[in-house]
Amino acid sequence: MAREIVDALTMRRALTRITYEIIEQNKGVGDLVLVGIKTRGIYLAQRIAARLQQLENVTVPVGTLDITLYRDDQPHTVDVAGPAQVTGADIPVAITGKHVVLVDDVLFTGRTVRAALDELMTLGRPAKTSLAILVDRGHRELPIRPDFVGKNIPTALNEQVAVLLTECDGRDAIQLTQVT
Repeated sequence: MAREIVDALTMRRALTRITYEIIEQNKGVGDLVLVGIKTRGIYLAQRIAARLQQLENVTVPVGTLDITLYRDDQPHTVDVAGPAQVTGADIPVAITGKHVVLVDDVLFTGRTVRAALDELMTLGRPAKTSLAILVDRGHRELPIRPDFVGKNIPTALNEQVAVLLTECDGRDAIQLTQVT
């Protein structure tokens, strides 16, 4: 049974807080690129970019990463004939010399972020890379720490955090579920 622990209003406030922190830490948004990690990180990056547009009157580029082929904890299968083609990144600007903010919904072991960093480095060399996370639930397996956090939600290993977003789920909420 899923239990809602964050509602839509609280989620909006958390994203607004992340946006303000990004502005403050960077003294503006020049040379900033937001890169959402597929799937929900993309929607969160777009929301942060829209809020930056409102606050700073600047359009910040938003890119996407599909880190599937960079995961070290999931098998890689290619079910098409011929050489595999990696089409996991869609970033509208060159990232070399830019400040890239990776955006994702939940930070757990850190393996998704490690994969995203690996993929990002194949695309260019950012001047700086930061991490914005809506929910940090702990239990890191790698030495990865977010720079911007919407909510810290300590969890047990037998719990699962689900971020629901209007764009793909029809509503905004964060739920906690016991896994048996």
